[in-house]
Amino acid sequence: MKKTAFLFLTLFTIGFIQAQYQKSTHMKKKILFVVTSHDKKGSTGENTGYYLGEVSHPWEVLHKAGYEIDFVSPKGGTPPVDGFDLKDPINKEFWENKEYKNKIDHSLQPSQVHPNDYSTIFYAGGHGAMWDLADNKELAEIASKIYENGGLVAGVCHGPAGLVNIKLNNGKYLVDGKKINAFTNEEEAEVKLTEVVPFLLENKLKERGAQFEKSGLWQNHVVTDQRVITGQNPQSAKSVGEAILKELNK
Repeated sequence: MKKTAFLFLTLFTIGFIQAQYQKSTHMKKKILFVVTSHDKKGSTGENTGYYLGEVSHPWEVLHKAGYEIDFVSPKGGTPPVDGFDLKDPINKEFWENKEYKNKIDHSLQPSQVHPNDYSTIFYAGGHGAMWDLADNKELAEIASKIYENGGLVAGVCHGPAGLVNIKLNNGKYLVDGKKINAFTNEEEAEVKLTEVVPFLLENKLKERGAQFEKSGLWQNHVVTDQRVITGQNPQSAKSVGEAILKELNK
């Protein structure tokens, strides 16, 4: 009788430990940040790239919560950076973090990414995203797999350009029927790039069936709908990180 009870207790303990391990490894599934490889605003000659604050502010929230973050860009390697302002303490913290500075300077190519490793894919903005994220089929397939696995898809500012051509197994666009937020037509007009960008992000998302939401110029606006999290502009970057963390903690 004692041996049976001991065996039962041992098996129960092993099972509990395995379950806790699986839970902890699931909770700590990595997050994939997508950044642009494109460095020019059309034919203007002006430099662009990923917007530093749209990487650093979500990174700070998720990194402090214990999540490991990887970076991918269409071309891999060192992506161009825009909005380089080290007076922003979060930008400075990210830029001077040797581990993560090395990671972003050696961003993965899409072919090196294993979607099953990630709980979330997040598209950072910066105008460069408008030229090379929307039509990147490899990144769209990665995002689709992460989402179909029960993960999150997120983006901020021009980052949701990466969402416009993501299709799900049912043949529908990811954004179809969902509340979505991104850089608005009014904000694009305000920065005088309406005629420069290859398409207007707000219009394209609406064409794909998105229920587009927005606030006034440069207002913090984030929306979460069916595991898709989107923010309007650089001012929304931290809030997108917080919304991702909230969903991951559910």
